[in-house]
Amino acid sequence: MSLLRFEDVDLGHGTHVVLPALTLSFQVGERVALLGQSGAGKSTLLAEIRRRLGNTAAWCPQGHGLVPLLSVYHNVYMGRLERHSALANLFNLVKPRREAWQTVETLTHELGLEGLLRRPVEQLSGGQRQRVAIARAFYQQREIFLGDEPLASVDPHQALRLLERIQARHATSIIALHQHRLALGHFDRIIGLRDGRVVLDAPTRELTLARLDALYPDSAATQGDTKDETPGEAKGEDRAASST
Repeated sequence: MSLLRFEDVDLGHGTHVVLPALTLSFQVGERVALLGQSGAGKSTLLAEIRRRLGNTAAWCPQGHGLVPLLSVYHNVYMGRLERHSALANLFNLVKPRREAWQTVETLTHELGLEGLLRRPVEQLSGGQRQRVAIARAFYQQREIFLGDEPLASVDPHQALRLLERIQARHATSIIALHQHRLALGHFDRIIGLRDGRVVLDAPTRELTLARLDALYPDSAATQGDTKDETPGEAKGEDRAASST
């Protein structure tokens, strides 16, 4: 079933075109990884996908998008602000709603943030802030997950665990990331962008780490991977990592 389609569309910001003449389609139930160097157009593409999907998609932005002075609870609660009146949201700042508190508490426990609901986000580590941003996306309770580098601030083992939780909650996901092994071992399809063009679009079963490294010609391989491994080998290593 088709989710959305771009047909010879120019995407960008105002009059600045980042992705010219884009033709691309996405299907319901796909897990798609977007790869490419910074500035390749991943964020531009995700922004337009988000605009088109509207309230059917949960959103986890690059840089977390949190309010530093507010608590973990209030930052997660912001995922549903539009579902309540302005007055109800104002009251919630002073006295959290019991039902909302319990739901957020469950989410934060799932993501390893136990005991931090009242702590201001500015006092958290980068990895903890990343998990708060993911918890906020989960709190939106939407069918599709869109993420712009949602695993950038955590170590490889934590990234794998978080990705597994994201995919357990969302049958359809489109995520920009740089971790080649995660892309190859845990997604159905990889779209590679370079200089505003789609230069790679293929099922992961047809790809290797070496082909993904070619998307980053101006820098060393992101994960230090130089061996041309098969998708099966990458998956096996990721499964081993998750069991340690």
